[in-house]
Amino acid sequence: MKPFQLKFLVILLFVFAFSCKNDAKAVKEIQEQSIDLSLKHAKGFSVKTFKNYKVLEIYSPWPKADKSYKFALVDKDQMDIVDLNADDFESIIPIPIERIVVTSTTHLPGLELLGEDEKLVGFPGTQYVSSEKNRTRIDNKEIRELGKNEGVNTEVLLELRPEVVIAFGVDGNNSSMETVKKANIPVIYNGDWVEETPLAKAEWIKFFGVLFNKEDKAEAVYNSIETEYVMAKTLAKNVENRPSVFSGAMYKDVWYMPNGTSSEAQLLKDANANYLWKNTQGSGSLALNFETVFNKAKMGDIWINPSIYGSLKELEKANVHYTKFDAFKQKHVYSMSNTTGATGGVLYYELGQSRPDLVLKDLIKICHPELLQDHKLFFFKKLN
Repeated sequence: MKPFQLKFLVILLFVFAFSCKNDAKAVKEIQEQSIDLSLKHAKGFSVKTFKNYKVLEIYSPWPKADKSYKFALVDKDQMDIVDLNADDFESIIPIPIERIVVTSTTHLPGLELLGEDEKLVGFPGTQYVSSEKNRTRIDNKEIRELGKNEGVNTEVLLELRPEVVIAFGVDGNNSSMETVKKANIPVIYNGDWVEETPLAKAEWIKFFGVLFNKEDKAEAVYNSIETEYVMAKTLAKNVENRPSVFSGAMYKDVWYMPNGTSSEAQLLKDANANYLWKNTQGSGSLALNFETVFNKAKMGDIWINPSIYGSLKELEKANVHYTKFDAFKQKHVYSMSNTTGATGGVLYYELGQSRPDLVLKDLIKICHPELLQDHKLFFFKKLN
């Protein structure tokens, strides 16, 4: 080869290599550009959308979680061309999801509000499900019974072959879910219940929106809920009469009461009620003795959620001292335990977290009867 030919070849190879390097850099830059999912209140998860995939990161699936959990979500028609390092993620999950298992009744509205309830193939504790649509599917054997969350029947679950299992846990120690993972079925721990405010918990519908490629639908549903909540809160804000409210009842020798930083206390505050334990703090419920509660709440105006008791007679039978509260004497005791589905599941435990606007309107109706004239109590009922 002549010298000038060799020189030309070297230059050509250099240009080609430089061009390839720039092209690779450009591709990498495009892949690294992402759009964050818009979240107004929720702090427990995030979603970053890249060119060909999304990254879902769960920060707080349970209190004091010591790590976050990342999942790659890839459109099914892109699975063959997206090259991701599996070691960077808990799982790489094809979306949209077509077969799903959830393990808490609070997860069910996320599917139903998005019109994806028919994708549910299994649930642990179907007797607790209140939704009429899901009850029909359970009766038709379209949703299989999976036992209990703490001990899910993994044999049946694996037979169903869901594309993902949405779990919940207090510390992440769940042997059933570990078995599911080993069968190469992705498990995502949902941390909606760890959020501190009602609207933050409700915003986890966007978590489900991502799994079904329905981010826009989830955004619209959430915005509607938030708008109704803010309107109700604004309506109650200027009411001068703030009735005093207390909650809970005795369990054995302990009266459990929501602490002042809980979402339950936030709802009472937004309803412009004077929650008698509003100045307390903590990550769980308050554990009080009867004397402490009686001394502070004896003259309280309204008693909310007296545990599982469905009538004033049941309350009196459980503890005759309950009758000494003014709220009992005036029959101002309200419970959500009497609003149930066909098999006894309490509707509040299923839908209340996703629809804080309805919970707030109920509380405003109870505390300020002159407001929301057209609203009928949805979750709560006055004890007879």
